[in-house]
Amino acid sequence: MGPEFFAALDILNNSLDSLDYFQVFRLEPTATPREIKDAYYRESRTYHPDRFHQLPDEGLKEKINTVFKRITEAYVVLRDDAKRAKYLSDISGPERAQKLRYTEESEAEKKAEQRKAIEEQIGTTPKGRDCYKLGMQELDRKRWEAAMRQFKMALMYEPANAKYKEKLKEAEAEYDKTRPKNDFRIK
Repeated sequence: MGPEFFAALDILNNSLDSLDYFQVFRLEPTATPREIKDAYYRESRTYHPDRFHQLPDEGLKEKINTVFKRITEAYVVLRDDAKRAKYLSDISGPERAQKLRYTEESEAEKKAEQRKAIEEQIGTTPKGRDCYKLGMQELDRKRWEAAMRQFKMALMYEPANAKYKEKLKEAEAEYDKTRPKNDFRIK
């Protein structure tokens, strides 16, 4: 730990906000998981705060802690295949400067997008989805009246859901085909 080390630490600490996680590890974005793991161990051995607990300079300790936290943060993201793929797409896009750090907000954003996609497929309320699923089961069993009831219940929870309306019309059309003509019923 000579003056070269502390000069390199200073440079790294000052440039952390402009480096992506691969640059923190001095790797290419095409690095393999094994290379990422090796780089993490190399960097964490170099900058682990326990190596520097005896230093009297608190400012220097703070810089080491900052660098080590970023190294750990980088490893948490890059070791996970899904997070690494999302991170690579983020830093390859036009908003690279804003996406250099993988934050919980970007994770929450990803989960919200997935949740929205599921909701768009089925529905937004749990009870509406349950009624829809039961209605689909009744459709499969060719129990048209029961299917219509379930889809109507689903529409009570989500009156604007186009998918529910579409399935209700489908069940009604099938019911009308099988219903005896001249049958008097109160609806």
